[in-house]
Amino acid sequence: MQKEYYDKSHFNYCRLILPLEPNKYEVANQRIQQWLQEGILAKETEPALFLSRQEFTLDGKRQSRTGLIAALRLYPYSENMVFPHEGTYKAPKADRLNMLRTVQKDLEPVFLMYQDPENQTIKIFQEISKTKPAVQVTDSLGVKHTLWKIRDLNKITKLQNLLAAKTVVINDGHHRYESALAYSGEMRKKTGCVTDCAFNFHMSYLVPVQDEGLIVLPTHRLLKNYKLTDDLIHAFRFFFDVAQVEPTVEALEAFLRRHRNEHAFGVYDGTKAYGFLLKHDKAVYDFVNANVSKETKIFDVVILHDIVFRFILKTGDLNMDDTIMYVRWAKEAVDKVKTGEASIAFLLNPVTTETVAEIAVQHGLLPEKSTDFYPKPVSGLLMMDISDKEKL
Repeated sequence: MQKEYYDKSHFNYCRLILPLEPNKYEVANQRIQQWLQEGILAKETEPALFLSRQEFTLDGKRQSRTGLIAALRLYPYSENMVFPHEGTYKAPKADRLNMLRTVQKDLEPVFLMYQDPENQTIKIFQEISKTKPAVQVTDSLGVKHTLWKIRDLNKITKLQNLLAAKTVVINDGHHRYESALAYSGEMRKKTGCVTDCAFNFHMSYLVPVQDEGLIVLPTHRLLKNYKLTDDLIHAFRFFFDVAQVEPTVEALEAFLRRHRNEHAFGVYDGTKAYGFLLKHDKAVYDFVNANVSKETKIFDVVILHDIVFRFILKTGDLNMDDTIMYVRWAKEAVDKVKTGEASIAFLLNPVTTETVAEIAVQHGLLPEKSTDFYPKPVSGLLMMDISDKEKL
């Protein structure tokens, strides 16, 4: 995919965020400086916030999601202002930290959500979106991105005041956020600046939980090298009501839709398909309560990992691409089993944004790839200077 983006243009943003060259951090920095000199990139001369809208089609229905792109002050999680909902890994954080140290720019936003039950910010967004946009572009997935520049100081101040005391939950960009925290810590020690220096902030895309286009898709799990034997089906029946369904994407999705508010899974092994529904049984719930983490046991993905994978299938630790794969669409999951890329597909229902937000503020963490906020913000519309002389 990187090569494909490279071939599209000498100025494709992929050449900054995912350089193919071995000395990628230095190459990215050189390109940024060159593009600034050539006018390919241009720095804003006045304070501004940006309203960002994505318009997309999902299940045949046209949707839109609107949020604010702004500099968010970086808070350690212990201060209970910014909450994660997933864990992170050392290697991706080290990569992002090295990039920050070298380019001293936020190349992509962190994607977060906040509560706006009275629609106060939403009403301002609606007003701004009636004006002429600064940018409109459609990406390779068919998502239309529109960007409005907010320079009106009264609107900027009003939005700042409305958002200042709100807690936020990270939807996407956990590694990016934690790397920025580390970079900010380094720069604070180096410069002594703890307030208005840009490195104390991160470019962020903030969307209200109440936005109808804030959609979470499920991330389906594909296991390699496991087979559904009669003994395993018997073991599953202790925990689940197991029903055989037609081995088609349509039948599996229909089963999940019928049991949207229950703990349900669709399972496909290449020849047969099943619907699993967690039993309303005291022995089952006692086992779940004793063996699944307290804060997150209401999530299907946690039950799948802790009960199905670890206890019944005894998978142990699963490594991405080696023993487990993650896909967004049910059809893709079924097709990968049919072609032999995986042996079993486990299809899930999505969680709601409200549930993710609720669990996050209780300091609950979900397994990796538990949420898929769709679509992802596009890269390349904005970057933010966080060099040591930059102030906000």
